[in-house]
Amino acid sequence: MDVIAKSVKYLEGEHVYLRYLEPEDTDDFFTSDPEVRRLTGTQRPFSRRQIAAYIERITEDPTRVQFGIFLQETDQLIGDIALMDMDNPNNRCGSFRIAIDTRWTGQGYGTEATKLMLDYGFGMLNLHRIQLDVYTINERAIHVYEKLGFQREGVMREAWRFDHGYYDIIIMAILEDDYRALRQHARP
Repeated sequence: MDVIAKSVKYLEGEHVYLRYLEPEDTDDFFTSDPEVRRLTGTQRPFSRRQIAAYIERITEDPTRVQFGIFLQETDQLIGDIALMDMDNPNNRCGSFRIAIDTRWTGQGYGTEATKLMLDYGFGMLNLHRIQLDVYTINERAIHVYEKLGFQREGVMREAWRFDHGYYDIIIMAILEDDYRALRQHARP
């Protein structure tokens, strides 16, 4: 049995599960999808060797929890999700990011993975605030974040340059009390 088959499904939903990325995930994690690069702000290319080193490095970072997003049915890696910059226990804040290969968007997988990560962040990591930055061109993500309870807090005007143009970045956040109220309201 190989290492990937032995890896633990750390957080499980109905359609996706989250687990730590392994070196054996490098080829699947490596993407050349131009739309993923555009929506995540990735401006430079990475080699497979750099991706493998990145996977090794993120598991050692005490201020970050990053998982791969896998389909329950096929164990296919479709993206990654992270809570980062959690270095001050007094503030209890973290930054959120998610990236899903465009072949898998629009099917609810990102929403489910984000719910799993929010529940983990507030329930297990004892965070008080989870924030994110999203580019104004990523309307699908903005819609999902708002549906899950993130609120717009500000705009950094023309703060991101991509493909010869400048774009705004929206700052969004959700607080633990708001999350718990939404979670209670969603229960039957």
